[in-house]
Amino acid sequence: MGLPYKLLLATNNWFPRIVHPFNLQNDGEKTYAMWQYEKGYDTIKLYMDRFSRDEMFRDKDVLDMGCGAAGKSLYYVSLGARHVTGVDIVEHYKADAEKMAKELGFSDRFMFVLGSAYEMPFEDRCFDTVIMNDFMEHVDNPEAALREAMRLVRTGGRIYINFPPYYHPTGAHLSDAINIPWVQLFYSDDALIKAYKELIRGVPDEAERLALRFYTDENGVERIGYINKMTLKKFKGILKSLGVTPYYYREVPLRSYFAPLAKIPGIKELFVKMAVCVIEVK
Repeated sequence: MGLPYKLLLATNNWFPRIVHPFNLQNDGEKTYAMWQYEKGYDTIKLYMDRFSRDEMFRDKDVLDMGCGAAGKSLYYVSLGARHVTGVDIVEHYKADAEKMAKELGFSDRFMFVLGSAYEMPFEDRCFDTVIMNDFMEHVDNPEAALREAMRLVRTGGRIYINFPPYYHPTGAHLSDAINIPWVQLFYSDDALIKAYKELIRGVPDEAERLALRFYTDENGVERIGYINKMTLKKFKGILKSLGVTPYYYREVPLRSYFAPLAKIPGIKELFVKMAVCVIEVK
């Protein structure tokens, strides 16, 4: 199967297991939706030095793009949103989201829409707040998704974006099975795919994880399809191509002691935990 693949498998357990919602759900600790709900504040805390929760959500019509099982969408409802619409392309998340909304008593202020982020079934200017949390690194065409978000925001409304750049320690988004930090720097996509498939062999949701992570291209080659390898540089290029000047932007280092490294061109992408951007529509 190749030396890199074998080396990855042999060294994976040298590193501590990363807490991941897929594994928590399989272990019966909590559902993915509940994990999202409990982590809801983490999806917005990086804005809190500039924007209040009320400013973002109170009495707002909110769109949560790439909502997953919508636990975070329901957290936004709990902050006083008038209505929250979650959009995702993963079909089985819909039932999970709607079940949790009912349990929380939020069904009247929440809707899950199954569909693409590029062409959503909403009229222009119908949301006050759009959240793109851990979203920009996943879509095939992030420029089209951002353009669609801008279509949907009312004048004076805001789009809140955060994402971990690809060269972040877990930027490969395979940390439900692969524990090695910065693994994408050392191994090819082919080795990552083979190792991941071996590491999740036999787990209850194996088929769902494989369908989510990988696809086969027109030449019959298996590819990682869950991420687009978004970098800080690429994201800034998208903003420039759309003629967008952020209302607010910052790059959060992995740790405070990494802050100097997170400012050095050429290596900064390795030490930035999250890009945080707010766009105000005028």
